[in-house]
Amino acid sequence: MDPVTATTPMQNDCETESGSVWSWWPSWRPTSMSLLKTTESKILACIQNDLWARFVTLPNQYRIWTLTLTNKVVRKRIEQVPKTPLVMVHGFGGGVGLWIRNLEALSRSRPVYAFDLLGFGRSSRPPFPSDAAKAEEQFVDSIEQWRQSVGLENMILLGHSLGGYLASSYAIQYPSRVSHLILVDPWGFPERTQAQNQEDQGQETELVKRPPLPRWVKAIAAVVSLFNPLAVIRAAGPWGPGLVNRFRPDFKRKFEDLFDDDTMTQYIYHCNAQTPSGEVGFRAMSASLGWAKRPMLHRVHLLPPSMPLTMLYGARSWVDSSSGDRVVQIRSKAHTKVLLINDASHHVYADQPEEFNKVVEKICNSVN
Repeated sequence: MDPVTATTPMQNDCETESGSVWSWWPSWRPTSMSLLKTTESKILACIQNDLWARFVTLPNQYRIWTLTLTNKVVRKRIEQVPKTPLVMVHGFGGGVGLWIRNLEALSRSRPVYAFDLLGFGRSSRPPFPSDAAKAEEQFVDSIEQWRQSVGLENMILLGHSLGGYLASSYAIQYPSRVSHLILVDPWGFPERTQAQNQEDQGQETELVKRPPLPRWVKAIAAVVSLFNPLAVIRAAGPWGPGLVNRFRPDFKRKFEDLFDDDTMTQYIYHCNAQTPSGEVGFRAMSASLGWAKRPMLHRVHLLPPSMPLTMLYGARSWVDSSSGDRVVQIRSKAHTKVLLINDASHHVYADQPEEFNKVVEKICNSVN
C-alpha cells in the first residue's frame, strides 16, 4: 500500500504556530510543518508493508502522529491469532522517520506502532512545565492517553534514548500494559555525581573504554543551559539545514543506501526547526544534556520483578552501558538482560539495523 494514499485524509493536518513567539520566523527559517510532511512522505515511501499513517486525537485534543504497520501477507493469520504489538518510541529530536530501517522487518509477524512524542515531529506542540517531574508526567500521560485512544490492551514497549527514559517511567506507572520493556541506549539513567567521581578518580568500570561525547553533543551542551537545546538550529535561519549537515553528517551516512541526497538530514532539520515544545520538556528534565534531574536508576526497582526488561547498547555509543549492569544488580533475580551491539553507536537501530532487528524480533517472539 502506498504510504501517501494510506494516510487518512484530514483537515489541517499540520499543527500551526499561531500565537507562538516563533510565529514570525517562517520567512527566516526555511521550514514548515508542510515541508516536514513532504520530507517524511519521501522516507515512508520505502515501506512495502501495509501502512496506516494518521493523527490520533487525545482526550485533551492534542494530536499524536502515528504509524501502524502490518504485513499484508500474514495479516489474516495475525487477525486470527493476535500477537502483542510492538510500540516504538523515538529519542530526543527524532521522529517516526528514523525507524525506516526497522519498521518493515519488525512488522513481518506482528503489528508495529510508532508515534511522534508529544512536542516532537508532527505531533502537537503544547507548552511544557518547567518542573522536571511535571514535564515527565506530561510526556507519560500523553503516552497512556495515546494507548487508550488507539485501543491497545498491552504492548511490547521499545524506547530509544529519551524514549527509553519515558518508556521506563511509563512502565513503572502502567506495568499491566507492558509485556516486555526494551530500552535502546537509554538516556537519563545514571546519577551525575557518581559518574563525575569515577572520572575524577580515573576509574574505568568497563572492559572497553567508552568513546568521548561526539562533537554535536558538546555543541548542543554548550547552549543548553542558556536556551532550549535546539535553539541554535532555529536561530541559524536559512543556514539551519547546513548546520545540521555539518554537525550530523552521520545521519546521511547511516541511510545513504536508501537516499543519495540530504533527505534524512532535512528530516532532522524540519523536525527540530519548528516551535520548541518537547525540547522545553526535555530541558526541564535535564540537569545538563547528558544527565537527568531524576535519574531512572533511582526508580528502576519500582518495575515489577515479573516484567521482562532488555537493555540494548551500541558498543561504540557515548551512552555508558554500565548503567545496564547496575539495573541487573538492582533488579536482582528479575528477568533482565543487557546486550551490546558491535560496531554501533548511539543510534543502534540505524548503525546495525539487521542485527538490531534480529535481536528485537527474537525478544518479541519470546512474548508470543
